[in-house]
Parts: sequence; C-alpha cells; structure tokens
Amino acid sequence: MIGKVQVNNLNLMQGVFSEVENYFLFIGRGNGVNEDSLVAVNCDSDLDDIFGKDDSVLKTQIAAAKLNAGQNWRACVYPLSEGKDISDAIDSCMELVTVEAIVVTDPLTDSTKVEALQAKAESIMAKYMRPLFFIGTTRGIAADESWSDFATMAKSIVADIAADQVMVVPTLWGTDLGTLAGRLCNSSVTIADSPMRVATGPLLGSWSAKPKDKNGRTIDMSILQDLESARLSVPQWYPDYPGVYWADGNMLDVPAGDYQMIENLRVVQKAMRRVYVLAVARIADRKLNSTPSSIESNKMYFMRPLFSMCKSVEIMGIQFPGEIKPPKDKDITIVWKSKYEVEIYLVVTPYNSPKSITCNILLDLQNQAEV
Repeated sequence: MIGKVQVNNLNLMQGVFSEVENYFLFIGRGNGVNEDSLVAVNCDSDLDDIFGKDDSVLKTQIAAAKLNAGQNWRACVYPLSEGKDISDAIDSCMELVTVEAIVVTDPLTDSTKVEALQAKAESIMAKYMRPLFFIGTTRGIAADESWSDFATMAKSIVADIAADQVMVVPTLWGTDLGTLAGRLCNSSVTIADSPMRVATGPLLGSWSAKPKDKNGRTIDMSILQDLESARLSVPQWYPDYPGVYWADGNMLDVPAGDYQMIENLRVVQKAMRRVYVLAVARIADRKLNSTPSSIESNKMYFMRPLFSMCKSVEIMGIQFPGEIKPPKDKDITIVWKSKYEVEIYLVVTPYNSPKSITCNILLDLQNQAEV
C-alpha cells in the first residue's frame, strides 16, 4: 500500500453574518437625473449632484432620512423615470442589492396599492428567501381640505387591510416618510428599539412650524391620535416637553397579531436572515441527524444568531439590553418529520418597553409632629 496524506479545509460556519439591517432602498419618481439606475448614498453624499438641483419628493425624503439617521448612514436609491413601473423597478433592484426595507416615496392612492406592497414583500421572500418590509406614504393635505377630509382619505387607504410587512406614513409636515426611515436606521439604537423612543432625541428638521388646513386649524394631538388609531404612523409631542418625536411604528397587521409594531418584526426578520444561512449549510450534511447528540449539538448551532442578538452591556450600573432576551433551552425544538425532512422551531423573546407610563404621587401626613 502506498502511503498518502490528505488535508481538508473544513468550514464550520463560525464567521460573521452579513449586516443588512439599517440598509434601506428608496424608490420613487426622479427629476431627470440618474433615473432608472441604482445609486448608492451615504452621509457624505451631495444630493444635488446625484439627483439634480431641482426639488423632488424623492430627494426631499432622502435628505430627511440622512439628517435623522446620523452617523454611518447609507442607503441605495432608484429614481424612477416617468412611466416606469415600480414593481419592475423593485425586481431589478433585488437582483443587485439586499436591503432590510424598501421606502416608496410616491404617495399611495388607494388600498390596492398597499395590498400590492404586501404581495411584493411576500413574492420577494418566496423568490430570494429575503425578509423585508415596506414603508409607504399618503399624499399631503390639499389646499381645499380640512383635517377631517384629509383623515378620511388617509384612513381609507389602510382600512381593513391585513399587511404585516407594510407601514404607511401620512404626509403632514412634508418630510414625515424620510424622517421615520432615518430614525429607524439610526445606529445609536438597535433594531429592537421603537421609533417612539424619546431618548433617541427629537425629530430633526423643520418641525416647529405646524401645518394647517383650509380653515386655518393647526394640527394638534387629537388629529394625530385619530390617524394613529387607524394604524397610520405619525409624529407626536408631549405637553411641556420640548421637541417633536414619533409615535409607534405601526404595521398593518391584524388585531392581536404579533407584528403590529415595527420593532417586533425587525428582530424576527433579523433572526430569519441568519438562521437561513445556517440552514442552507446543513443541507444533506449528516452532522444534522436524529441522534440525541446531533440534536443537542445542532440546537447550539441554530441558536447562534439568538445568542449574538441577546448580548447586553452594563456601564456605570446601567444595563443596556440586547435586541432580545437570552434564549433558553426550551426556545428551540428540532423535529424530524421523516428520514429526509427536519423542522426547527426557534422562539425570539423581546424585552418589555414602556409606551404608557403612569406615575402616582402620594402624600404622607401621618407623622407631621416627628422630627
């Protein structure tokens, strides 16, 4: 027998996952510059050079996103030419980039447009195994409209719609859509943080001048609350507290659905992206089998993204929690359906986050005479 040596390089899938989070695609009508092409932008980009000096809704929203996203922001943009179909444009972009969300800057005119976005998200998932969500917007208030008229129009677009991967922002100040998109991409917080988070800071831009309707009525919290109750995502402010902030990032999920708020959807979609990569690497790999030792080993393998997402930091006695709670042994189950089919169930548990705080102050008058 002739002696021989073989050395193999084995890949244990221990590397870093690709970061898609906070990377959004903006798509909408352009103004004649770089139309029907995918353009990369970041904090250093001169938007006038890239999109032309003329104003456009697309450029306005990108500027608002850039301002509110802060450090290390980046995005990709597809300016549409007149007559270009947005669905075809999205298909073209998906061949070139992977993003966490798609921001559609052209106003949604009716409920069928919202349903089309949900269908598009589902089709992208089916074709590319790529979870993402859409952010759409309504038109602004017309010169001959009252706030009641505007609310009726905006609410009709989302009424009775079940679309857990779509959120809709009414155009009130003019930069609402881009501001929310930027706030969701702010790297000083995590994807598990609600855009409502006051500690993130106030909305940046021209928010002190409040819009008015045809009767001269200035927008107030009753109008915003009415829109928010219809599952639209709106700004808000607090009495005697400077600045304008954001309310919940509402998804158009069904009542009692798990994904009524954007932060719940984002953490699950992040886990989906990472688990998918690990699952592909295990296809026809006998290291994943039905023996007890293999099942235990692969529980740790598939829970690796969750362990990464749960890491917290404590500084000066203050704990900054991870994106999810640390997973427990019971949070993963591996079930063999047949000799060649296996199902894996993982549980993602977000932290509680207070969105309504009640402070009760009591007065103690029982021992006034004591020193």
